[in-house]
Amino acid sequence: MTAAPAPAAFVPFRRVALIGLGLIAGSMAHAMRQGGLAHHIAGHARSAETRAVAAEIGLVDSVHDSAAEAVAGADLVVLAVPVGAMGAVAAEIAPYLEPGAILTDVGSVKQAVIDAVAPHVPAGVHFVPGHPLAGTEHSGPRSGFAGLFRNRWWLLTPPPGGDAAAVERLSGLVRAMGANVDLMEPAHHDLVLAVTSHAPHLIAYTMVGVADHLRRVTESEVIRYSAAGFRDFTRIAASDPTMWRDVFLHNKDATLDILGRFAEELFVLQRAIRMGDGQQLHDYFTRTRAIRRGIIEAGQDTAQPDFGRTPAVPVPGAASAD
Repeated sequence: MTAAPAPAAFVPFRRVALIGLGLIAGSMAHAMRQGGLAHHIAGHARSAETRAVAAEIGLVDSVHDSAAEAVAGADLVVLAVPVGAMGAVAAEIAPYLEPGAILTDVGSVKQAVIDAVAPHVPAGVHFVPGHPLAGTEHSGPRSGFAGLFRNRWWLLTPPPGGDAAAVERLSGLVRAMGANVDLMEPAHHDLVLAVTSHAPHLIAYTMVGVADHLRRVTESEVIRYSAAGFRDFTRIAASDPTMWRDVFLHNKDATLDILGRFAEELFVLQRAIRMGDGQQLHDYFTRTRAIRRGIIEAGQDTAQPDFGRTPAVPVPGAASAD
């Protein structure tokens, strides 16, 4: 496929190394190739099966058996592995990182990633942690598509005293892939994501688990008669289990804080239902409904019946996660 030219203001990276070849890295590869944002995209995945699939479908320009081979000569390295594996991967590739290269990640937790990765970053390599707020329930090398980041936010959490030029260079790539960029302090990022992503995922997993354990309702009834709310829970709960295990273990404090607040709010609603306080329920739901309108007005979702989640480019069936 002939790549479209990159925006005039953006100078393509010479070599981008993607460590991990799942949904996010795959979508980056598609977006960079579509936009002509990198001259060469190298990739590595832990499993031989994932590497074979990536090579078969031409996901990247070269597939490597080791992370060290993939990062050699790269001016941008992206860690797209589970949060719990970041430190070990950083230690493995550190001796092979090129001076002046930018090292970033796409983990959903930032402070724990910084603590794990930063000690291994060689002098002269610019570490700019990041997190694209985009995804689907699919995983594996076949799941990515170029439009995943379009009009989504990509948060960067550069350390104090970091290289401003590296932050701007990475921001330029993110914008060229269609995303919006914002800078955020790592601990605040983790609290915000506990509210907007981590706790909601845990609640979704819990609700699906409740349905699974409620033996008075059969599995066939749960599947056949699922209303929209439960269907959304199952979509969220289908997300990659390794990734989410690591997210909760590495953003423990913020997630537990939000879950405690959730339990308090749930108690208020339980009491209103028990006491037949319809006015309190109506007022509560009216306030929370405004949040949904705000999300739509901000362009982060649509009012369509499927919530606009059908991607512009069809997503192939889920494959094995890296």
